[in-house]
Amino acid sequence: MRAGERLRQHRPGACAPRRNLTVRDPVGAVVHILIAPRRGAPMQRLEDVYAIAGEGLAGDRYAEAANRHSPDCQLTLIQSEHIHDFGMQAGVAFTADMPRRNIVTAGVSLNELCGRRFRVGESVMEGLGLCEPCKLFAKRTHRAVLKFFVGKGGLRARIITSGRIRVGDAISPDA
Repeated sequence: MRAGERLRQHRPGACAPRRNLTVRDPVGAVVHILIAPRRGAPMQRLEDVYAIAGEGLAGDRYAEAANRHSPDCQLTLIQSEHIHDFGMQAGVAFTADMPRRNIVTAGVSLNELCGRRFRVGESVMEGLGLCEPCKLFAKRTHRAVLKFFVGKGGLRARIITSGRIRVGDAISPDA
């Protein structure tokens, strides 16, 4: 730490200090796309979806501003590795739709994208904050999610540039 520099205190859900990413960093991929037309409705798996700048994913509850956690939270992402690891550790069947996130990824650290712009398929997004586990998540799934998913619950994002997102699309820092 340089003279006069202070460590930022980490708030739950806030973007933690991060290293600088470059376009040479490994890219991840979209493994599932999930939407729910309204709060509490079952998640529907899609092969592709249109991301609408300033709104959300076509057909998803977050495309309507009244359903968002904050005005800019237009979609959520989560790492498939964390979903798998929780199921193995807890000894329960835990599927990709259970965390109720829109985009399930593989091969990318979503926490590294917090506070920066990144590309998913044809769309450009900005990571706003971490999705920390809540009591509703535990109520709908398993109470152990409250401890396991701290710092692993995914990423809230806003859509900067509209575009199509398909299963298999790359996820990478925006150049």
